[in-house]
Amino acid sequence: MAGHSQFKNIMHRKGKQDKIRAKNFSKLSREITVAAKVGLPDPAANSRLRLAIQNARAENLPKDNIERAIKKAMGGDAGNYEAVRYEGYGPGGVAVIVEALTDNRNRTASNVRALFTKFGGNLGETGSVAFMFVRVGEIVYPAAGASADAMLDAAIEVGADDAVSGTDGHTVTCAFESIGEVSAALAAKFGDAESVKVVWKPSTLAPLDQEKAESLMKLVEALDEDDDVQNVFSNADIPEEVMTKLNAA
Repeated sequence: MAGHSQFKNIMHRKGKQDKIRAKNFSKLSREITVAAKVGLPDPAANSRLRLAIQNARAENLPKDNIERAIKKAMGGDAGNYEAVRYEGYGPGGVAVIVEALTDNRNRTASNVRALFTKFGGNLGETGSVAFMFVRVGEIVYPAAGASADAMLDAAIEVGADDAVSGTDGHTVTCAFESIGEVSAALAAKFGDAESVKVVWKPSTLAPLDQEKAESLMKLVEALDEDDDVQNVFSNADIPEEVMTKLNAA
């Protein structure tokens, strides 16, 4: 189990639902605002904005919030946000990639570095761990959206690289350059996906015992609470029995 999804699932189960929801809404709104600012405010003509709105709806961001985020960009009140990426090693030597949208690089870098240090990791230079990941498009559908065979057949037909199905749903991966084309073709067949994102998929995994997994969880949760941080990815390989214990904690 690698990447960000397992951390997010645990954090939601740990409580503080309102706080987590508000923080998530804020990040979704920021992505919409930035997408509308760097492109056109029309989702039909701006693929980044279209995907940002789709993902916001999947997370139940209210329509008013979406419209307000777009108007903020159109009104020139969006700030000078830029996308930055931080790379480093977490507890147990796990590779970690942090994506952020910030209007103050010094502030964000300082905060991220401090969190890595606090939880037994260290922040590296750009490129220090990215070679252990592949940037891909990830399209997620609910399990009820299609059978595993139907999703796999459709994924192959539209040029995706893989489709993995389980009780939690279907995850289709493709080259990140083709995410718009592939997601549109799947939407025509199965309807809108739950999420369409560009993610860092680990090509090598780092196994963790329970102690290191708990430390990594604390690092990821602290990073996720930072207003500037949008996504956290890792190459952690956490055994199922450890995940069960973390979920029950």
